[in-house]
Amino acid sequence: MKKYIAEAIGTAVLVLLGCGSAVFGGSHLAIAFAFGLSVVAMAYTIGGTTGCHINPAITLGVYLSGRMSLKDALGYWAGQIAGGILGAAVLFWITSMSGFEMGGANVANAANQVTVGCAFIVEIVATFIFVLVVLGSTDSKVGAGNLAGLAIGLSLVLIHIVCIPLTGTSVNPARSIGPAIFVGGEALRQLWVFIVAPLIGAALSAVVWGALAPKE
Repeated sequence: MKKYIAEAIGTAVLVLLGCGSAVFGGSHLAIAFAFGLSVVAMAYTIGGTTGCHINPAITLGVYLSGRMSLKDALGYWAGQIAGGILGAAVLFWITSMSGFEMGGANVANAANQVTVGCAFIVEIVATFIFVLVVLGSTDSKVGAGNLAGLAIGLSLVLIHIVCIPLTGTSVNPARSIGPAIFVGGEALRQLWVFIVAPLIGAALSAVVWGALAPKE
């Protein structure tokens, strides 16, 4: 249970600080770093307890790679989704008492002529890259060891820099579910994209890393 609570706390921090940077007027680059640095901070906080997934897509990739049980995967997912909603709820509470408007949800950016289909492909590809980095950098034989958290956080910064103008960047169903609940409207209607596409990307990354990883 302790692991699942830790995953909830980590995901709440990610959503609150990452989405908060967007809500409170952060620049494109500032938002990217807010998400990436949130991951780095949590990696060195709860990583020893849970591995710091704070993302159902990462948990799926780890599970499909045979590194965790189904029971733990389900517990992680429950904690992550609850944490994402909690983080969004805190952000909503802050905005309701200030002059800011709740935001941070993921949608296909119509202003840049991004269709839902395009957003779906973008999220598959971006999540594939991100989870592949996670699986490689945390591999027990060839991984980055104590530097894995930094590698993962910086890769998330890079992905946000590229994808924010397209989808707002999800690559994380739990990060999308919470804000969509409080923003509603188009964010809620398109939520399926930011759940299904990252899970597909994660599954593909598990297959590819399984082929690339060194054998015994």
